[in-house]
Amino acid sequence: MFEAQTTTRVRYSETDQMGYVYYGNYAMYYEIGRVETLRQLGFSYNEMENAGVMMPVLNMNTNYHLPGRYDELLTIKVKIPSFPKARILFQYEIFNEKDQLINSGETTLVFINMKSNRPCRVPNELVEFLEPYFS
Repeated sequence: MFEAQTTTRVRYSETDQMGYVYYGNYAMYYEIGRVETLRQLGFSYNEMENAGVMMPVLNMNTNYHLPGRYDELLTIKVKIPSFPKARILFQYEIFNEKDQLINSGETTLVFINMKSNRPCRVPNELVEFLEPYFS
């Protein structure tokens, strides 16, 4: 299993009239966590796309525990619990400044060859970065 975390501050534009994080913005927080997790591994999502592989979201599940609020610094914890093949699972926990769990969820992404628009295996470069965490 690989684990990483990053932080982001809730901007005013991400909130509703009550000052709570608008529910649809949690998908964006998941993306921030996902990209930063790969970056912490030493892997570049941008370079993967330049090499012809993209990772669209296949499905997303989310659970709302407490509201996130304007100007809070959120901690996004991300786990890759299993070694990817043609799909990769990311699990998320988002905490507020009081270290309270405000949201949890997961996304499954699929590796797609951009030329054929068909599923493909996990890129070798990502395999090399992940192998030490799953041996």
